[in-house]
Amino acid sequence: MKELRNHILSLQSRSRTLEPGAGERAEIRNEVLEYTERFLDDIGELKAWNDSEDKGLGLYDDPIKEGPSAIGDLLHSVKIHVDDPHLNAASGGHLAYVPGGGIYYSALADYMVAVSNKYAGVFYAGPGAVRMENMLIKWMADLMGFPGSTAGNLTSGGSIANLVGIVTARDTHEIRGRDYEKTVIYASSQMHHCLDKAIRIAGLAECILRHLPLDDGYRIIPSKLEESVLKDKADGLNPFLVIGSAGTTDVGAIDPLNDIAEITESHGLWFHVDGAYGACFMLVSSERRKFKGIERADSLVIDPHKGLFLPYGTGVILVKDAENLARSHHYQANYMQDAEHGEDELSPADVSPELTKHFRGMRLWLPLKLMGVAPFRAALEEKLCLTRYFHERVQKIEGIEAGPEPDLSITYFRYLPRRGDADEFNEELISRIRTDGRVFLSSTTLDDEFVIRFACLSFRTHLYHVDLLLDLIQTNIEQMEAAT
Repeated sequence: MKELRNHILSLQSRSRTLEPGAGERAEIRNEVLEYTERFLDDIGELKAWNDSEDKGLGLYDDPIKEGPSAIGDLLHSVKIHVDDPHLNAASGGHLAYVPGGGIYYSALADYMVAVSNKYAGVFYAGPGAVRMENMLIKWMADLMGFPGSTAGNLTSGGSIANLVGIVTARDTHEIRGRDYEKTVIYASSQMHHCLDKAIRIAGLAECILRHLPLDDGYRIIPSKLEESVLKDKADGLNPFLVIGSAGTTDVGAIDPLNDIAEITESHGLWFHVDGAYGACFMLVSSERRKFKGIERADSLVIDPHKGLFLPYGTGVILVKDAENLARSHHYQANYMQDAEHGEDELSPADVSPELTKHFRGMRLWLPLKLMGVAPFRAALEEKLCLTRYFHERVQKIEGIEAGPEPDLSITYFRYLPRRGDADEFNEELISRIRTDGRVFLSSTTLDDEFVIRFACLSFRTHLYHVDLLLDLIQTNIEQMEAAT
């Protein structure tokens, strides 16, 4: 026994390195803070895209070792191999994809959460943390017009949030394996691909997935949905689920949610709305009319790391009937029997696949309380106005063909060259802009045509970036045309 005790004490001496003292903490913290402060001080000058030959491959040259490394060396490695290459998602010039925001106060909230290591999965263990997350769920439910019976969860993002909604719909409608081949899901071809993944992971890949006809703005045509449901019923099939979008990723389109809700309610179908990108625009009073009917959804997904500018890793699922949500996700285990007593509130672990989960509520609660809702509302309206400004101005460039008036903060365009293939020209155009690096754009394919997307949702994007982009487009087109 003495030998074992001595071995334990020896291990204890070495393992205590994991608990640095105040002086060591200050030394490391100061260097990390200096690094992040330099990054923030320079963010206005940093490129949105940096071409890189090795794409961070140099990180592998310094593998994990038995002994320690100096913090200065590690921060240098992070800068060279992680932060610098390719997309700088924190840049205001990031206009390619719907970004995660990364507001500073959320970073401080994450620091507090990481230090305290509060467990937010079960009320018994962290009642205050669970109340905070449920308070935020209620705030978002109220914003969307959902009733008091609503429950939800703060997830890692829209992918898990959509999976939770699809699984809840499946179980509420008691869809079983024997039913799959006759069960029908209706959606837009513009729905986000994470929903295709959710359908497959939920075991519904053998269901019939109908991609509905879309109008010129890439929105579901309600009459075509009605026709399809009626035909499927007449053919002995089982219409089950309709997926609508409150802002598609490709073009930012909002499906006619109210008309779709009329159909789903009349036929007893589950109505799931993916509002990961667009739902937060409900904060802008002038835009709320576009979302009419969102309050009639059975389940709704929102991504605060998009529309509320939080760091990556914050999604929300709202389900109108809390009992349906809990029925799909609540399980019991013997080792958790102590937690079954005194549950004043619904625990996140009972309404999500996650049992171990990050305490995500703090990163939303702290900035909302520190700054209030007003600056978030103003930033969202600014992005809408910037998109309309860009849409109007880009069409003044001769030869530009733009999409319809944008619903939200995504639009698209292409240039029709005087000679040569339009797709090839636009591919080169976007490549030139990417090589410049100050602004980063992406592309998509619509009706078999290569088009360039403008996606404006970074809280750091302002008029300067849009004017810069317009100048880059004009200048590069002139140079390319002159070279042909």
